[in-house]
Amino acid sequence: MHPYQQRLEAPLPHELGLTPAQRFLKRTFDLMLAVALLLLLLPLILVAAWAAARDTRASGFFLQQRVGRDGRPFRVIKLRTMRPLAGTSVTTLDDPRITRFGGLLRRSKLDELPQLFNVLAGHMSFVGPRPDVPGFADRLDEQDRVILAVRPGITGPATLKYRDEERLLAGVADPERYNREVIFPDKVRLNRDYVLHWSFGRDLGYLWHTLFPSGNAARSEEQPE
Repeated sequence: MHPYQQRLEAPLPHELGLTPAQRFLKRTFDLMLAVALLLLLLPLILVAAWAAARDTRASGFFLQQRVGRDGRPFRVIKLRTMRPLAGTSVTTLDDPRITRFGGLLRRSKLDELPQLFNVLAGHMSFVGPRPDVPGFADRLDEQDRVILAVRPGITGPATLKYRDEERLLAGVADPERYNREVIFPDKVRLNRDYVLHWSFGRDLGYLWHTLFPSGNAARSEEQPE
């Protein structure tokens, strides 16, 4: 048994999140939109992966283990934007590992496009809490474990609020500590509220603000101090 599943072997509080009907609606929407977007965007994804491979001298696709629904591990798929060098899992705007083309992909969020395959496979949803790297799930309090009752998402309230997270982290003295002590707890709070008050209309709103950000609409609250 995987250590995350062992730690989370007690039933997650699904009743506090989505009902079976809501989960069916959300998954059906994810499948239909993922298929449509992959048919439309697959050529772009493949060309971008080829360019990323030439740019980084490595595979154009970057796979990383994340923690998904019910604490189950899966591999998230992105376009590679960084040179395969050792370093921290916290990325800042001025990280020397990011290539010029990779910076363009990250700013435009095009590096996230391969996650359409994760959505199609059922690892992810279009909207939900972002999947964390192993280690962060262990920090969830009992009441916060409800965020693991849903599939992680490509976008969501925490993703929108911290759209410029890399720039924010570049401006602090200790990015890892700030991420651990300030950003992560705030994301957990936002994600827990998302799960407990889920609605299909809110999901559509998050998708709209992801594609068409405007002013403070993409930010539900001020950045924490």
